[in-house]
Amino acid sequence: MDPVIGRFIERHPDFEPYAWLDDLPPMDLYGALLFQIAGQQLSVAATRRIMERVRTLFGGHLPSPKEVMAVAPDDLRAAGFSWRKVHTIQDLAERFLDGRLDMDYLSTLSDDEFIAALTAVPGIGPWTAQGALLVALRREDVVLPGDLALRKAIRTAYGLEHLPSQEEVLELAEKWRPFRSLATSYLFASAYEEGGAP
Repeated sequence: MDPVIGRFIERHPDFEPYAWLDDLPPMDLYGALLFQIAGQQLSVAATRRIMERVRTLFGGHLPSPKEVMAVAPDDLRAAGFSWRKVHTIQDLAERFLDGRLDMDYLSTLSDDEFIAALTAVPGIGPWTAQGALLVALRREDVVLPGDLALRKAIRTAYGLEHLPSQEEVLELAEKWRPFRSLATSYLFASAYEEGGAP
């Protein structure tokens, strides 16, 4: 076991590492992808504000692909998405509606197959697909090496003097297998814990 994660677990025996996920609105796979697309290059706080505006736009819930295609692109833009993200969201919705992508089928794929299928959509990169694996499908061995919040949490938790690169995150995360999602969740949650990180 990684000693840093191990010490955090020992000091917090009743800690719920997935509580940060429970604070999010209920999400199916499309909703999780919306959340991840919204969060590209943005802080968690900014992402949450966009998602609240999206829920307001759709009567208090996250939209289905059909609902997304029924609203004007300007409405999505007004919720806080860039035009590039609006096009990605609509393209993704079209693919779910016309059968090029299928939520049930995607959920049966391996992590690598899932990432490959979704990154074929312009505007969706590995970080977005990995986040959907973690948030919607709760896969056990997912790490998001490109996530800025995770990299900052690792810097604090491991006492690094620099922000780790994606390659450094992946190298460090080898020690967390086969429960990289759990370690990632501990680190995400530690970033919000009073006093900072583990």
